[in-house]
Parts: sequence; structure tokens; C-alpha cells
Amino acid sequence: MPDFIYLASQSPRRRQLLEQMGVRHALLLPGDDEDAESLEAVLPGESPRAYVRRVTSLKLEAAVKRLQARALPPAPVMCSDTTVALGRTIYGKPADDVDAARMLGQLSGTTHRVLTCVSLWNEGHEKQALSESRVRFSAMTQAQLQGYIASGEPMGKAGAYAVQGRAAEYIEHISGSYTGIMGLPLYETMQLLRSAGLPA
Repeated sequence: MPDFIYLASQSPRRRQLLEQMGVRHALLLPGDDEDAESLEAVLPGESPRAYVRRVTSLKLEAAVKRLQARALPPAPVMCSDTTVALGRTIYGKPADDVDAARMLGQLSGTTHRVLTCVSLWNEGHEKQALSESRVRFSAMTQAQLQGYIASGEPMGKAGAYAVQGRAAEYIEHISGSYTGIMGLPLYETMQLLRSAGLPA
């Protein structure tokens, strides 16, 4: 049984969270020939839960193919995807500052959901866990919104914010998993690892 896992994620936060739990891991990142962003396209009428589960499975499938193509030593593969949802509207990563302003403007003064799905591939099988949390934003003024966008923090983040960053000053209430909102729910992740018989 390998004593490490492959983490198929470019998120430094997910790496930090695994390190926090003492889980040994190696990165298994997409090559230049892979269009990782295209996996995140939303299907018409797709619910946020169905979306985040499907995208995580697609990312895992791509990562397993990557592992095999590179002839790397066998070990379990983990990947995760996070999405922000207001009702059935899915908020991915903003395309630019204008898109970030649109997202944050719509989330301002509301309670939205953050869904993070974790998938683990081990011995030819996929296991999945879903974490769902709720976050309430205070109403942001235009100046606050523009100041936050100018920090650069919203880019590359689902819903255009990072809970562990400067956005924290606008978060009134959180219900659920703080680490899930960061991008890797540790309770569900450790349960998955243990269920696969991995040292966790």
C-alpha cells in the first residue's frame, strides 16, 4: 500500500490543508496539452450539486489518465472542485475584473452556498464526498467592492473571493465546513482516505 497520494490540484490551499493533516502527497498537474478549464463548463439546467460532482469526476478521470500516461508509480489520486451557488446560479472563477464585480455585487448582502466535492481514485474505483456550507456576506459598498477587486484576490477563486483572505471582513456568518469553503473539507477528506484503507 503506497504511503502517499497524488493531488490533482493547482490550489496551494489544498496542499496546505493536506500538509496540516500530515497527509503525504505529490502533485499531479495537467500538462500544456490539456485544456483543464474546459472541464468546468456548466451544462444547461444543471444544478450546483450535479455540476460540482460531475466536474470533480471529470477532473479525476483526466488525472488518472495523466498518471498512467506518465508511467508514474501507482498510488491513489485525489481531486476536488469548489463552486459557489446563489439559488441555482453557479458562480465559477471570474474571467476578469468586470466579471468579479458582477459576481460580488450579486453575492453582496445575501446568503449563498459553497459546495466542495472531493473524489478519490483507489485500486480502480472512485469514491466521492460532498460538503455544503452557507456563507452570509454583508452588503458591500461600491468602494469596498472595487477595493477588494483591486487587491487581485478574486481572480482564480470560485465566486470571486477567498474566505481565508481579505474577503473575511465582509463575511457575517458561516454555517458548515470552513475548510470546505477554502476548497478541501478536511472531515470528509480524511473519511475518504480512511475508507480506502489509507494512513490518515
